[in-house]
Amino acid sequence: MPISRRAFMGALSAGVTSLTVSACSSGSGDGSKIVFGYIADYNGASLLAIADRQGLWKKQGLSVEYKPFTNGPVQIQALDTGNLDFGYIGPGAMWLPASGKSRIIAINTLTYADRVIAQAGISSIQGLKGKKVGVPEGTSGEMVLNLALQKAGMTMKDVKKVAMDPSTIVSAFSAGQIDGAGIFYPLIATIKEKVPDLVEIARTQDIRGGNFPTAFVAGNKVAQQTDRNVIQVLQAANGWRAAHPKESIAAAAKLLKVDEKKVAADAAHVKTMTTAELVAKTENGTVDTWLDGMSDFFVRTGQLKKAPDPSAFYLGDLYTKAYGK
Repeated sequence: MPISRRAFMGALSAGVTSLTVSACSSGSGDGSKIVFGYIADYNGASLLAIADRQGLWKKQGLSVEYKPFTNGPVQIQALDTGNLDFGYIGPGAMWLPASGKSRIIAINTLTYADRVIAQAGISSIQGLKGKKVGVPEGTSGEMVLNLALQKAGMTMKDVKKVAMDPSTIVSAFSAGQIDGAGIFYPLIATIKEKVPDLVEIARTQDIRGGNFPTAFVAGNKVAQQTDRNVIQVLQAANGWRAAHPKESIAAAAKLLKVDEKKVAADAAHVKTMTTAELVAKTENGTVDTWLDGMSDFFVRTGQLKKAPDPSAFYLGDLYTKAYGK
């Protein structure tokens, strides 16, 4: 349902500027310029960093400008207004392409970085009843809070939800202004530097059978040929990342201008797959199962009226046909 998450993000909101990668029209593309949004973490930035390192945009005849964002929903808005052509979203924003606001062109990873955290002395989700809980609406932070509440037989009405952007949650929780938060790594690592005794009371990795995909999305007006060219860049970069995990962390750290150790800690919450695996999981229906699971969840939260067929918003056929071309 995407751009940044903070020691990362202090560096990022302030320190990461838009980056432009120029390319001549020597590949299968038409030499057009595209604007690509990302969240400044390993999930959101590693393939873009690799694409630069490997000269993959040039091979497709594209000129690319990168723009950092703090979350997925803001990117979807930018896609809708034409300020972005492509972007990256985490699982919490999957309801937006499912509702027709964009199209998924490639699955990226499975992520398990989301948590419900609480101040010391609160040891369960029930302990947050009636208390202030910060959440970035429409993101995986809201998703994990909803999951935890559902598991406990509670609803969002049982807590005092306070809508905040991710960076504000960091400062508010650190200052003791909120009792809990639905938030994610690497921001939680930043909070822990100031609140070392915080409690992680719910984690996505504890959800039985839960698969939480991240994805790259395209605006609805982007041409299919450009979709195909970008998919081929992402597929090639993904293959390199799977074969070179340490080098991919270094590449992402360089793009983000943060310490490699921070990126490595972030990457520890991510499950990567080879491009061949992603193609196979698209062809055998596994990806559809992941997306169906997300859509069903968002129907329960009221963010979707009904669960659409994944083919309505995931360009799986184009993804598989682009492989190996």
